[in-house]
Amino acid sequence: MATIKDKSRYDTVMSRIEELMVQVEEDTPVTDKRVMELDLLVELAEEYEDEHFPIGTPSLPDVMKLRMYEMNLTQEKVAELLGLSQSRISNFLTGKTTPTLEVARIISIRLNIEPAIVLGV
Repeated sequence: MATIKDKSRYDTVMSRIEELMVQVEEDTPVTDKRVMELDLLVELAEEYEDEHFPIGTPSLPDVMKLRMYEMNLTQEKVAELLGLSQSRISNFLTGKTTPTLEVARIISIRLNIEPAIVLGV
């Protein structure tokens, strides 16, 4: 199968994808040539992005900060919610320390963070 070889071609493919997105509706038959072209171009773009723009696993500090923002929580409120001191929370948020297994379980449950992220695996 063909691959996108450089950024210029990737940009061209993305431009065509945007054009097709406007033309293809949810009820457009899958046999429509625009749907087929769109599917192929999206697959090519995804392969290029996976190679050139990989997305790594987020860190616990990043996810905790995101959850704090989403839940409108201060560091003080997170400490209360988790039953920990603010300094412990600060250490987690700065990446200075990692939680024990027991604390990781509490963080995972109460902040709804995937266990693998909390455990760093």
